[in-house]
Amino acid sequence: MRERITFVQNLGDSLEPSAIKINGGTISGPEVQAVREDRLTIPLDELPAELQALLRATRELHTRWVSPRPYEGISPLLARLPPGLHVIFIPGKDDVVSSPLCKTLAEIFGDVSCSTATEAFTSLPEAALQYYQQLDDLSHFIKYAKPQLCPRDDVSCLARLESLSHASSLDISYDSSLHALRITAVWPYQRQPVQASSRKGIRTEVGILSTDKPQTLEPHEIGISGLLTVLGQDSKPSPTMFTFASRHRDAESSFSAQFLSPTGLHPTLQLRLSSPKPPPSFSSSPSSCSPHAYLTLPKTIFPDKYQLSDPLFLASKNLSALRYTTQPIDLEAPAYVLPQWGATVLVELAPPPAAAESPLGSQGHQADTEWTAEIPLHLRYLAPSAGGSSAITVPYPAVFWACTPDDGGGPEITASSNPFDRGNLGYDRLFPEGTVFWHVEPRPSVEHGSKGLLVNEVRVPVLDLEKAGWVNAGTAAVVLLGFAWIVYKLAGVWRREGYGSGKVGAEKKRQ
Repeated sequence: MRERITFVQNLGDSLEPSAIKINGGTISGPEVQAVREDRLTIPLDELPAELQALLRATRELHTRWVSPRPYEGISPLLARLPPGLHVIFIPGKDDVVSSPLCKTLAEIFGDVSCSTATEAFTSLPEAALQYYQQLDDLSHFIKYAKPQLCPRDDVSCLARLESLSHASSLDISYDSSLHALRITAVWPYQRQPVQASSRKGIRTEVGILSTDKPQTLEPHEIGISGLLTVLGQDSKPSPTMFTFASRHRDAESSFSAQFLSPTGLHPTLQLRLSSPKPPPSFSSSPSSCSPHAYLTLPKTIFPDKYQLSDPLFLASKNLSALRYTTQPIDLEAPAYVLPQWGATVLVELAPPPAAAESPLGSQGHQADTEWTAEIPLHLRYLAPSAGGSSAITVPYPAVFWACTPDDGGGPEITASSNPFDRGNLGYDRLFPEGTVFWHVEPRPSVEHGSKGLLVNEVRVPVLDLEKAGWVNAGTAAVVLLGFAWIVYKLAGVWRREGYGSGKVGAEKKRQ
């Protein structure tokens, strides 16, 4: 078992080695403003027996949870997803794991509503299956993990698991080629105490790092420098400096998302972006960069691919194209009969001309102003409830500029080149290998009722259970009255005209 604890600071915030105290298997130091990443790698044979059986029949399994609370990230820990629980699953050859997978996810994370992977998951390229569910916190996971990862008397281990309640993300990944489970937790950029202790049988490496810009740094590379210590082995921290190419970078802009009012049954999600300026491109063709929005929509709301295929309609919404959506999507079924979790949507946005190509604004500012794009969606019929309405929540999308590689001999940027890379996000499978993602930071729109979270709420009209009795009685009464009226009219015709055929026969005899 191996453990890696990393504090990543901004440029210029490096810590002096003299401020670090190492005492046997413990390291301590002053508080630092940093992002903290904890990574635990567990060999397959050290896992619980039931989890071993599940993973041995799996080719790949990647579970990623993202907090709905906004957080600030710094390079190189910049990869983003919509808030909630994301699962990417590639079955093994025999595909015997699909049935127990949902049960295992429910045991680990709590309220997971899928029945089997075959029914609830949707398809992705490269034989991958995908599942998503909104999950606000990790309270159930913390309760599950304590007896699995911590001895009863290990107070430090229990405290670290409790601290996951403040984490911004948690990744649990298994790849059959590595024969190990990797658990990675990240805490947002904030004041962090430098404190860590090694445990018996676990190799613990602690890094206190900051971004750097050495003279040899290439435009496509990120520089890192700082101090590394192996607890229980090193008596003092060792200086280090290295560079690497990174697929996930900072677009240095932000966005908010909200549903336009009134929402009705066909709500429109408006994205408000702070800048139309594209990021620098590492290829010979700057036009290879374009902004995208990646949405994970619960089954209560869905896109219409036919509506999003009309070029004129897309242009009116500042959209370029629908690049991907889950297939098939039933456009008529109510939410409560659908077994699948929902749908993913990848939409290419159409920004106004970049600020660099525009003159100064009327007030003397550069035309690097905010702009909007609108994504039309549709609500499904929901189950009846008391009060006549139900609330659904829709997570913020992930918004990024995707710079795809071209044939101009640009640098090769892959996941393996970055020791902090976060792959298997879902949308990265929809782009060519080597694509660089420049992430736009989500910021909640408090004035529109988001409560400071990266989610939007929509009220949906439904059948009111408190009035359903009157509806049933009224419907029955109308049907009976209609039936009685039809019988009455038929009886009146019979009284006036008789059976009909006899009268016609009499008329013929008279003629």
